[in-house]
Amino acid sequence: MSGPILVLIGPPGSGKSTVGQLVAHKLGVSFRDFDDDLENECGLPAGELVVKLGREKFSDVERRLIGTVLADHTGVLALGGGTPLNPVIQEQLKPFHVVFLDVELNELLRREGLVTLHPWLLPNPRAHLRQLLAQRRPIYTAVSSAVVPTTGRSAADVAAEVLLTLRK
Repeated sequence: MSGPILVLIGPPGSGKSTVGQLVAHKLGVSFRDFDDDLENECGLPAGELVVKLGREKFSDVERRLIGTVLADHTGVLALGGGTPLNPVIQEQLKPFHVVFLDVELNELLRREGLVTLHPWLLPNPRAHLRQLLAQRRPIYTAVSSAVVPTTGRSAADVAAEVLLTLRK
């Protein structure tokens, strides 16, 4: 089977890009951030696209692009926080090793730049993130092969645990 050897999912700020780059480096493969694909396709960062297009149209763009990315990329892939919510994409992820990087609300709120990168969290980031985590955590868990907690842990420690999930 071709496609990514590892797909990372989780809420915005969970460490998907940072951990994904570390894991890809350790494995000697390339890293790809699906948000970059969206930006290249549409000319705006993913956070701004959600605001501009609305969640439904943004999800349509994700659904249109994900098949190509899953077919073409053979390294580590980090998906956007909302990408796994789409039932079509959930089906497409089934053949792959998917790891959910789980993070607690208070840790997310401490992470620098999160709100700047994701303007749709405004005007109340705490309430929005609490609701987001409550809605998404069961979906992330259901589509994952493994769940790795990130709260209070270094990216290197999380990456090491993610690598262990590949060996199981």
